[in-house]
Amino acid sequence: MIVVDWSAAGAPKTGKDSIWIAQAMGGEVKTENPAIRHAAEVRLADLIGTALAARERLLVGFDFGFGYPAGFAERVTGRADAPVLWDWLEAALRDGPDNANTHRELAARLNGMWAGGGPFWGNPARRDYPGLPRIRPELPAGLAAFRTTDVAARRAGGSPKSPWQLAGAGAVGAQMLTGLPVLSRLRRRFGAALSVWPFEAPDTPVVMAEVYPSMLRAEIRVALDDTAIRDEVQVRLLAMALSSLSAQGRLAPLFVSDAPPEILAEEGWILGVGQETALRAALPAQAEPPRLRDDCFAMPQGVNWLPVDEALGRLRAVLRPVAEAETVAVAQAAGRVLAEDCAARRANPPAPNAAVDGYGLAHAATGAGPQRLPLVEGRAAAGQPFSGTVPAGAAIRILTGAILPKGVDTVVLEEDTAPDGAAIVFDGPLKKGANTRAAGEDVMQGALALSAGHRLRPPDLALLTALGLAEVPAYRRLRVGVLSTGDELLSRPGISAAPHRIYDANRPMLLSLAAGWDYAPVDLGHVRDDPAAIAAALDHGAAGADVIVTSGGASAGDEDHVSRLLRESGTLSSWRIAMKPGRPLALALWNDTPVFGLPGNPVAALVCALIFARPALSMLAGGGWLEPQGFAVPAAFAKSKKPGRREYLRARLDVEGRAEVFASEGSGRISGLSWATGLVELPDEGAEVTPGDMVRFLPYSAFGVA
Repeated sequence: MIVVDWSAAGAPKTGKDSIWIAQAMGGEVKTENPAIRHAAEVRLADLIGTALAARERLLVGFDFGFGYPAGFAERVTGRADAPVLWDWLEAALRDGPDNANTHRELAARLNGMWAGGGPFWGNPARRDYPGLPRIRPELPAGLAAFRTTDVAARRAGGSPKSPWQLAGAGAVGAQMLTGLPVLSRLRRRFGAALSVWPFEAPDTPVVMAEVYPSMLRAEIRVALDDTAIRDEVQVRLLAMALSSLSAQGRLAPLFVSDAPPEILAEEGWILGVGQETALRAALPAQAEPPRLRDDCFAMPQGVNWLPVDEALGRLRAVLRPVAEAETVAVAQAAGRVLAEDCAARRANPPAPNAAVDGYGLAHAATGAGPQRLPLVEGRAAAGQPFSGTVPAGAAIRILTGAILPKGVDTVVLEEDTAPDGAAIVFDGPLKKGANTRAAGEDVMQGALALSAGHRLRPPDLALLTALGLAEVPAYRRLRVGVLSTGDELLSRPGISAAPHRIYDANRPMLLSLAAGWDYAPVDLGHVRDDPAAIAAALDHGAAGADVIVTSGGASAGDEDHVSRLLRESGTLSSWRIAMKPGRPLALALWNDTPVFGLPGNPVAALVCALIFARPALSMLAGGGWLEPQGFAVPAAFAKSKKPGRREYLRARLDVEGRAEVFASEGSGRISGLSWATGLVELPDEGAEVTPGDMVRFLPYSAFGVA
């Protein structure tokens, strides 16, 4: 991969605003800074020749436009063909070995081809060039300020300059006038071994293409420091990104454009416009993965009991994403969390179309009362556009989803017409635009489609696909390790159990929760109350998971080895939550991996997982903080609650929509979890609940539990 930042300097120059060449090979990137264009051309020819001799494929990207807005090349050369214009410019430009060149005289000469003055402008030199204005002139009729690809790049957030501008910050006009002749010579020199995209298919050993390093502007900004030169940084990063995509076999999608062939032939296209995210995601990480602070879970001295809301607030303040971002195909992205905002690559719908089956016509040719419009030959259908123009006063058969043909702005519903074989008859007046959909009436091209932090659902995949996005930047699925400890536990049901042994109910429950929340569950198994075995299990979990969830063993008892290990070898903070059930919550870091120690009782473990682990895991996964959506319902029970703790009762709704609670509040009654369809939340304060009083019901579905 080679990326070139060109310069039109009139004298030899290095450093800022000079020529930079970046070459990416085998994961390494080298940059060169030739002082003159002649030396740069010789070096590029040498690099191309070396690649051809080694039978290696080579992509050479140049940071200047390969064409001008439609109409220019044809006016100058008589052909709407950019490479033909290159040859004309090569013959017209004088560019000496000392960088002295005539690009301003050439621009003035080109301006003279228009009677009222041409499009080029900008002259920072002290001398005047007759025919070359210093400030932007009125453009000649039929010439646009920007190419189609420039407009697309601007919609994607870029800021390319007009090719007519020869001077000023970011201007590319001078680079084009001095660079295109070089491309002409390289193309002629290497003949059939070299192609230029998009004018030719990129299937030759060497391909030249126009690039736009500012697609990586965020990464460039991060890489810049007081000593760095922006030109060098941007070619180096772009070469690195293109090389990475090539190594992954993912370079081909960059060579795609929806522009009409006639536009591509004269204007060219920027490689990768619309694929900015893929380019950005291809760059390796520039920093260490995010880590939590060693003391992030530490509690202030003197704090013993934490109200639920304060505990949630503390968690929300200290947690941040720990999973890295990667590029994911939209079709495989369900459940993933977007790492960046996603903009529409195309509008939805992309063009005005018919909302019903009927007949298309020009509204201006209709009026009130009975209307008879002759039918034109042909029809317009979805995927089968009508290529002609419908005359005013005529109509055409059109089907739902078909693009409106030229001359059509209104559709009359089929059921409202009476065809007579040669024409349609209907009663007017019609409303202009009736039964049509405007281009972009759902989402405009370039508009925000979905925001960073959004977890993708099936409807989101439909939206992204309709907007032309094949890939999205998303966080890697959070790996949630679940570890059980204790001599009393049996790792699987079905084996005989002595009375002092119990089956490990928490681990399958917590693994299932993680999977249901679209994380990657990692079963860390069950270990006995052996400190060395527990430490090894925690080491294994920290190496293969982003977060570890344990249940039990995190209190201060003789056999609470998890608590002791986390205190001695990790960082442990025991949070005593003012809630029932669930009180103890251990939070720690083990080898920089967060550990959530839930209560060992399955009822308390589930309640703490729903209330605390769910929003915390969402933060770690990049999805932001989650609040369960509850609603008020009448109580079907009576309860006298003491102040001081928030209580969560296992509950379900009866046939009348009232909340009934499980017969026992005992935290050992696992059957109550299965019986319930949610929780009733009672406030921290004391309360007297009688049947009919309104209480807050939190269905399991509010916690993402189906």
